Amino acid sequence: MSAPTELHALTALEQAAAVRAGQVSAVDLVRHHIGRADAHDKRFGAFITRTNEAALDAAAHVDATPAAHRDTSALFGVPTAVKDLVDTAGVTTTFGSKAFASRVPTLDAHSVTRLRNAGTISLGKTNTPEFGCCCYTDNDVVGPARNPWDPALSAGGSSGGAAVAVALGLVPVAHASDGGGSIRIPASVCGLFGIKPSRGRVSSGPAGAEATGLSVQGPLARSVRDAAALLDILAGPEPGDPHWAPPLPSGESFLGHADRPPRRLRIGRYATPAAQGITVDPQCLAAWEHAAKLLERLGHTVEDIPTPFGPEISDHFVTAWGVQSLGHVLDTEQETLLRPVTRAWREYGRQVSGEQFAAALTAMHRASRAAVRATQDYDAVLTPTLATLPQPLEHFDESGDPLVNLHRQSAFSAFTSPYNMTGQPAVSLPLYWTPHTGTPVGVSLAGRPADEATLITLSAQLEEANPWRHQYTRLQTAH
Repeated sequence: MSAPTELHALTALEQAAAVRAGQVSAVDLVRHHIGRADAHDKRFGAFITRTNEAALDAAAHVDATPAAHRDTSALFGVPTAVKDLVDTAGVTTTFGSKAFASRVPTLDAHSVTRLRNAGTISLGKTNTPEFGCCCYTDNDVVGPARNPWDPALSAGGSSGGAAVAVALGLVPVAHASDGGGSIRIPASVCGLFGIKPSRGRVSSGPAGAEATGLSVQGPLARSVRDAAALLDILAGPEPGDPHWAPPLPSGESFLGHADRPPRRLRIGRYATPAAQGITVDPQCLAAWEHAAKLLERLGHTVEDIPTPFGPEISDHFVTAWGVQSLGHVLDTEQETLLRPVTRAWREYGRQVSGEQFAAALTAMHRASRAAVRATQDYDAVLTPTLATLPQPLEHFDESGDPLVNLHRQSAFSAFTSPYNMTGQPAVSLPLYWTPHTGTPVGVSLAGRPADEATLITLSAQLEEANPWRHQYTRLQTAH
């Protein structure tokens, strides 16, 4: 095992193994990661709220657990963090908004309960844009989440704080959520592996109200196996959930699938966004080509396919997203505290009639069904994760016309949001770094509905063939 000063360089599974073997106590492991957060959080903006004392208390409870009862999960005793869009009982949960800066819920989200019951230890609530409505992470509570590879750049969003925390080793793995790309976007720009699970794979209850079906919670990690282990913890329906993804067969786990070699797969690929007027950056295309060649070298068949979505899906998504932004009920005083882009989304949402909303959802479902049918002969579909490289923080400035900001965001979600509409699982893999600046550029694989298992098996094979772990060593040495 590495020396204590290098505990953060271990994977989440390696940290759990060290705790189980008695090579390190959970308290010492948590203290080490608290020290990492002390050193880097202020500069990079990973957290909105930190819970050091509660984490140390939880770690002491883990250390007092008899060895025979430490098999609760593969991540027992591991530090993690929870995105500040889901409730944690007794901990300030702001949704990234000054309007909720003092809000302390009394009930946990089901995902938080699952994390706690699995013996993971939360160090706090990670940074997110207001109500998670943007593809970058900035708010009026703590400010922006900065890219760990270059703090002048955005860390992406809306799970930007979670991505920063994992990339810098403040936690080895983190809870995140994705309604239009919010796991895959920061995974791409921060050089991580992220999974957007299938619709209904992870419960959004008990407080989650997901009228559009776009959002789902999932993992951000530095390795495929770590992400699979966290998905095993999060996955599973709760009574009353509106969507239930079919479970894995008895005795199987997502982590188990990460340790299986895949059969020969048929992969479709496209790199033309459905939304019109978007030019894909050459480095994003280079990453996509690199991934396709790697898949072929591994024995898989890769075929060019037409973009399975039409340009009309952008309007459907915007309508659904605008209405969804109204999910937080605010009084007049709270409304005045909102940021300009949040207000713009809510003002637009109020202009959408019930008839228009119903029509948008119907059209979105129709387009989704057509896209799934068009790609049903493929085990996975390869695209760039993003159409652009990471952008400077000021690129998403909100002081001007909100429409300018919203148009700038469109290149970030052009490839990601369609798979929130279909509800298919999708991942972003850090297989490519730009030659001159060393900037990470993700590629995405979307799977068949409810087939995270194949994506995880394939992603693990790609990680083994094109490992990226050394990149984090370089990153953490730099800071």
